[in-house]
Amino acid sequence: MGQSSYSNAKACAVALTISYLILAASAGSFYDDVDITFGGERAKILNGGQDLSLSLDQYSGSGFQSKHEYLFGRFDMQLKLVPGNSAGTVTTFYLSSQGAGHDEIDFEFLGNSTGNPYTIHTNVYTQGTGNKEQQFHLWFDPTAAFHTYTIVWNTQRIIFLIDNIPVRVFNNHDASGVPFPKSQPMRVYASLWNADDWATQGGRVKADWTKAPFTASYKKFNANAKRVGPNSKSTSSESDNQAWSTQGLDAAGRNRIRWVQNKHMIYNYCNDRKRFPNGLPTECKNSRFL
Repeated sequence: MGQSSYSNAKACAVALTISYLILAASAGSFYDDVDITFGGERAKILNGGQDLSLSLDQYSGSGFQSKHEYLFGRFDMQLKLVPGNSAGTVTTFYLSSQGAGHDEIDFEFLGNSTGNPYTIHTNVYTQGTGNKEQQFHLWFDPTAAFHTYTIVWNTQRIIFLIDNIPVRVFNNHDASGVPFPKSQPMRVYASLWNADDWATQGGRVKADWTKAPFTASYKKFNANAKRVGPNSKSTSSESDNQAWSTQGLDAAGRNRIRWVQNKHMIYNYCNDRKRFPNGLPTECKNSRFL
């Protein structure tokens, strides 16, 4: 290869590398991935689309939703929750379809008075019915730094993970008559809102509006998922690893979820016999990790 050809080839390679870096830098931008749904200026996309903050004051909360709908996938979001006295506030990251018979997979973070832990509230709705709550306290301060919260949703199960540690599995028991979310596409949603009528100690502790605005921060949203609807052919899952489609718990995962559920679970609907005096739900008898 002559010097001129070598120089041209090198220049092309550099140009391609720069183009790749630009694409990589712009990937995962909140500008590209989500729409603000309510709250106006209380929801702010920052740092060129890499960060997003939601705020709540006595007049309104705020929220956003993904631009696309998905039918199964792995959904990751990094969150840093409202610091200090967060009583009465609820920060969310969840999947939901639309309509009266909607499906939904919830992470909700219930605030508390200063010094007391957040309650991590999880639930699964199918065809408009939930009542499958599990709650946890965390083993770290979720307000001090960002942590990754993940929902894996495939045809066999739903897995909730925190920093890649499984905290809950909801298995598909459709064959036993237990409805499972499997046919309704869902969007990703996030919000920060006032729920001081129930969120903290059953509503006994109210929001202290002198501390407003309350602010939660989001970053590094990633949906490695099966996109449906308009532009569905451009879904990233066509080229990305689709391990989520068969993901379950290996031996290490089973050990970790046992640790979480033994040490950090504070409520499990499958243990609430007062709530279900006529017998626990069917899935509670068929699956250890719910």
